[in-house]
Amino acid sequence: MTFDASSVCRGGPGWLLSAAIAVSCLLAGRSLIHWFQLESYQHPGYFRTLRRHGVFAWLPGAALAAVCMLAGAGMLLAAGNGSPWLIAAGVSLPSVGAALLIRARSLKVKAKKQLVYTPRIRRLYAVAFVLYLLLIRGGSEAAGFFAAAAFPVALPLWTALAGLLAWPIEKAISEAYFRDAQRILREHPDLIRIGITGSWGKTSVKFILGTLLEQRFPTLITPASFNTPMGVTRIIRTKLEPGHRIFVAEMGARHVGDIREMCRLVHPEIGVLTSVGPQHLDTFKTQERITRTKYELMEAIPEDGKCFFADDEGIVLELYRKTEKEKYLAGLHPERDDTWAEQMSFSPEGSRFILCHGEERIPCETEMLGELNVRNIVLCAQICFSLGMTGQEIARGIRALKSVEHRLQLIRNPGGITVIDDAFNSNIRGAKQAFETLKEFPGRRIIVTPGMVELGDREEEMNREFGRAMAEACDTAVLVGKKRSIPLSEGLREGGFPEENIHVADSLAAAAELLKTLAGSGDTILFENDLPDNYSEE
Repeated sequence: MTFDASSVCRGGPGWLLSAAIAVSCLLAGRSLIHWFQLESYQHPGYFRTLRRHGVFAWLPGAALAAVCMLAGAGMLLAAGNGSPWLIAAGVSLPSVGAALLIRARSLKVKAKKQLVYTPRIRRLYAVAFVLYLLLIRGGSEAAGFFAAAAFPVALPLWTALAGLLAWPIEKAISEAYFRDAQRILREHPDLIRIGITGSWGKTSVKFILGTLLEQRFPTLITPASFNTPMGVTRIIRTKLEPGHRIFVAEMGARHVGDIREMCRLVHPEIGVLTSVGPQHLDTFKTQERITRTKYELMEAIPEDGKCFFADDEGIVLELYRKTEKEKYLAGLHPERDDTWAEQMSFSPEGSRFILCHGEERIPCETEMLGELNVRNIVLCAQICFSLGMTGQEIARGIRALKSVEHRLQLIRNPGGITVIDDAFNSNIRGAKQAFETLKEFPGRRIIVTPGMVELGDREEEMNREFGRAMAEACDTAVLVGKKRSIPLSEGLREGGFPEENIHVADSLAAAAELLKTLAGSGDTILFENDLPDNYSEE
């Protein structure tokens, strides 16, 4: 008796087998779809994630293919020339069962940001199913049963192909929503529209500015980190009301032209640039391209609009000087800034400073920590002054400010341990400011960090610098990730940090367990950066 593989690939049994393997691929490829979503459906980032995860990216598909092959071999021995339907079912059931186990395993991995089954993801699954079904069916008819069984081996590539085929559909849908949001904005001609961008600090500035503006104006800001065209489109379509006087849009970018696209939607009349630095170097490739992209916002501001710059004593200051539109500079330098801060003092309770604007001197206090937050507040105050707000209104807004979640957020624990949560993002300047803030706290100081990512070829160099700066600020360092911690450890040692106080954990969860033995009452723990799931070493 011989296994008539060709009979299984024909007619109804062939469609059953093809559909079962296609469904199995969708189930087993959950982690691949998740990575694709985390990379904002961008293929370059998705392929970088595949490279980072190496063999683990290919293992689910390879395991599924092995099960299909073994099931086919088993049916060869057991069924012989039996019914094609029986043989197809005998291969389909194990493949779906194995895929369910692979999916269950992926669900057990503790993700910081879970896969969200948005309409886009559901459409991607539908496109992927049709694609897989047709490819498996065509392959089995052309090359036989084992071509279908081997199909899952290239699952990471089939996922990318499904994303590529879904792109025109998504583009058409997003453009329709985009035009609807533009229409809504046109129906609000008196709405003051503000765009905020920067390599870092834009989310904090957005929340600070929203709080200050609310002291006089009904204001809508994009929530959380909604800073993509579709994210901002959604907020305009669902949250903008006739009573709003000001709309503040955060504008993120990972590629040249991203800010220009955001401005095509919002048409801001006020532009705010918080910072320019080596963030997302893995996608931008050069600092010059980052600078050019951030400046797209100021280029989009109309001639009668206003441009606001944070005085960083570096690239942003250079961009301010080259701008010919109405412009303002805010920072810590009375000789050149339009609004600045003096007499700053910091403590575990927050920050105090004098806000200076022209002849005005306004005492201010806030629970927000650190010099970088004071700089952000001063920048927002300058915008408020330009919109006619009084120093009293601005000071009241500053008192009302709350720490932005995961951005130098102070958390008191019942056990006497103080936590500074700066986990949202990390850049070398922000990290150094966080370290300076940590120095203000008494007792033993502990830092937990995986370092910085998305820095391209400069990642190791900058993480060594990160480690050297860390050595001056803390007593104990808990580094997350065995491979990623290497340049951090090198920098710590170069900074004279005691070897016995360097601890390496495989994951953030392992670091949390380690802290139970390291930290005690009176200690302060700084969580500096927390990598997204697609950068995890687990």
